[in-house]
Amino acid sequence: MIALREVTLRRGAKRLFGQASAQFPRGQKCGVTGANGAGKSSLFALIKGELLPDSGDIELQPGLVIAEVAQDLPGGATPAIEHVLDGDAELRSIEAQLREAEAAGNGSRLGELHDKMAAIGGYAARSRAARLMNGLGFSETGLERAIDTFSGGWRVRLNLARALMCRSDLLLLDEPTNHLDLDAIVWLEGWLRGYSGTLLLISHDREFLDNTVSSIFHIEASGVRLYSGNYSSFERQRAELLSQQQALHDKQQREIAHMKAFVERFRAKATKARQAQSRLKQLARFEEILPAHISSPFTFSFRSAAAHPDPALVLDAVAAGYRGKPVLSAVRLELRAGARIGLLGRNGAGKSTLIKLLAGELAPLAGERIEGKDLKVGYFEQRQLDQLRPGDSPLQHLARLDPTVREQELRDFLGGFDFRGDDALAPVERFSGGERSRLALALIAWQRPNASRPTISISRCAMP
Repeated sequence: MIALREVTLRRGAKRLFGQASAQFPRGQKCGVTGANGAGKSSLFALIKGELLPDSGDIELQPGLVIAEVAQDLPGGATPAIEHVLDGDAELRSIEAQLREAEAAGNGSRLGELHDKMAAIGGYAARSRAARLMNGLGFSETGLERAIDTFSGGWRVRLNLARALMCRSDLLLLDEPTNHLDLDAIVWLEGWLRGYSGTLLLISHDREFLDNTVSSIFHIEASGVRLYSGNYSSFERQRAELLSQQQALHDKQQREIAHMKAFVERFRAKATKARQAQSRLKQLARFEEILPAHISSPFTFSFRSAAAHPDPALVLDAVAAGYRGKPVLSAVRLELRAGARIGLLGRNGAGKSTLIKLLAGELAPLAGERIEGKDLKVGYFEQRQLDQLRPGDSPLQHLARLDPTVREQELRDFLGGFDFRGDDALAPVERFSGGERSRLALALIAWQRPNASRPTISISRCAMP
């Protein structure tokens, strides 16, 4: 269905991968993995024809129907379910032709179109769309709501449902779980296991990959390799390959050292000169085996905060919400210094509302929010990415926070987040989404927050 033949792709001066070859047959479910900026999303753009390879060819089966999740959020007064139904382009085309045939009173054409509608399951399409939306967490009453009435996260879900609605041959999913709660993720895993087409899935969630894919396409160090099995199997296979590569590298280095020692010892002796020259020629013909790189390129840590207030933050009988309407009410909690939390809940339960309340981004509707002395909150969310300046480099962003610090100290800190050398000077507009997120996290870590990783003790947190 899809074949990459000796494909090389560059982004500016950086080579993402070179002479990559792989085949993805119909029905294969493949996870696409690699570090941020390795070229995962660029691979999708190549397949869709949005990018052209610098060399090599990509071969797609003629007439291939490709589905993906749209990046632009929908809007308007269109009912949500109608937006999802738009994902089935053939269904919408037949519906339009039916309206034209009815207006023209063309009975024979109507009969032909009704047969086509039945053949594609069009009369059950609305029910299918409703099942998709219910699986992704939409209530029955939400199916007919206008798109404009949904938050950004729910509109992302609408785009996902629309992509799943398409009767596609190839489904491209780039981090589809980002805006899903656990129930929706479990439902999506089941749906993808039953999908009959070819699936290419970018995800950093190893459990999600384990439950959905049967192979891994891994991009690393400008090379690619296709592994059979799920993500856990890939990790075992890759560890074995790296171990073998390191062993071969070590053996080769010992042989090189031995030959060099022989040459240095005997090259000046007439009786051994010919053998020494032979060793030199043999060394020149060696194809170097590179050492295996197993360790992470990241060495960052959160710098120690200047103060450690305890408690860091107290909410006393707080209500929080928007436009005067509470989402959370009667919240009583205390954040203690040095603690850690995981915050769970269904979409719409109020997780983001609570986080914004803790960060000071949202004022309470009632009750008190009491900060500890010298509280400094580190807050990471999507908006931080939007506030990055596209034309500025990571070094410029960091220097703006602390203009008096030496450049080398800033570079050392950025290096811990894998912005090294020229990458620290490159404009943000060239970065992938993951690289931008990493930079936003680095900027937060530099500011030494003392309330970025607390544990929550909730006395009472009621939903209205």
